[in-house]
Amino acid sequence: MTALAGLRVIEIANERISYAGKLLADMGADVILVEPAGGDPSRHYPPFVDDQPGPDRSLYWWHYNTSKRSVVLNLDDSNGQDQFRQLIKSADILIEAENPQRLAKLGLDYADLIKLRDDLIHVAMTSYGRDDPKSALPVTDLTLMAAGGPVWSCGYDDHSLPPVRGLGNQGYNTGCHFVVMSLLTAVLHRGVSGIGQFIDVSMHAALNVTTEAGSYSWLVAEKTVHRQTGRHASTSPSGESQILCADGRYANTGVPPRFPHEFSSLLNWLRELKLEADFPEAVFLEMGADWQGAFDLSLIGKDDTLTAVFSAGRHALLLIASRISAYDFFFGCQSVGLSVGVINSPEEAFEDPHTVARGFQVDVEHDDLASSYVYPGAPYRFEKTPWQISRRAPLLGEHTEEILAEIN
Repeated sequence: MTALAGLRVIEIANERISYAGKLLADMGADVILVEPAGGDPSRHYPPFVDDQPGPDRSLYWWHYNTSKRSVVLNLDDSNGQDQFRQLIKSADILIEAENPQRLAKLGLDYADLIKLRDDLIHVAMTSYGRDDPKSALPVTDLTLMAAGGPVWSCGYDDHSLPPVRGLGNQGYNTGCHFVVMSLLTAVLHRGVSGIGQFIDVSMHAALNVTTEAGSYSWLVAEKTVHRQTGRHASTSPSGESQILCADGRYANTGVPPRFPHEFSSLLNWLRELKLEADFPEAVFLEMGADWQGAFDLSLIGKDDTLTAVFSAGRHALLLIASRISAYDFFFGCQSVGLSVGVINSPEEAFEDPHTVARGFQVDVEHDDLASSYVYPGAPYRFEKTPWQISRRAPLLGEHTEEILAEIN
């Protein structure tokens, strides 16, 4: 049995909320996607399978709408509104990202719907929260990311370059994670109390609390973090962590050796590669291996011996990386207990042996195209309630008759 089997979720189609619906559907909830007659606009987002546009051929649509069912309803006419109310009577949860006043004007907001089902959980996700006038203004994923703060922390040491934001609707998707976390908490609460509730999710607030130390550095110390290439944004600069490897690819070293056993392992690795003779600072690695207790990193730059030992660890990694491939460097560092990552493109990460071994690549059957396609799967494993994509994304209105028959 899947984790959310038995829960019915009504999702009003909107690209901002679609990831939340996908997460719930792939965990086993019966997610019914309510679309207008022409379908949700994201059905027409490129790229398309075989580069042939069409409402059922968008790869964007495919990804965000797995395991859902589609019903076409016109919420702007009385018949569609009545059908929506019947759907709500059968549902546990409503998720939506509509403009703040739209559902109230249609008589379909929380205050109206709890008269039909008093334990309904209704989650509304808007740009700044239901009560903020800014939520009625146009926004994009980019403007949300910029206003929320994550973009400030992303980019390069060269601050003459503009900040960088991640692609893939991270602003919308961050909000969607808070939608899912909050509604699952509400489901647990309802299981004990029998009471539903209205949940107001602000994408701006969700993004602001995911700025790592950015917001809190200002709130606590009134200090501003600055973006750094491939490193945590910080109020003070840290050393570069990217290393060029022999094959021309880069690895990110994260944190150099800091404990005696790490210096010992690094020294042994250097010897296995027959590189000790090329590294005069090996004596400092030996000192690090014999160090008593952990290093007091606050003394780097002040204590000459500690500074030399710590620097030797960093330079040993640079030497090793210059002689072997990025993947061998990654694997070797992992083997000796050092946190290192190869810098991959998205497609390289998707094809990585570890990703494949974890079962992240999932074949999904498309009976409409008489073929199957490889999708990204779940980044987690449930032992008792496994995640699964139960079906491809729905064709427009594919389940309308089926769903209306269920509620009549």
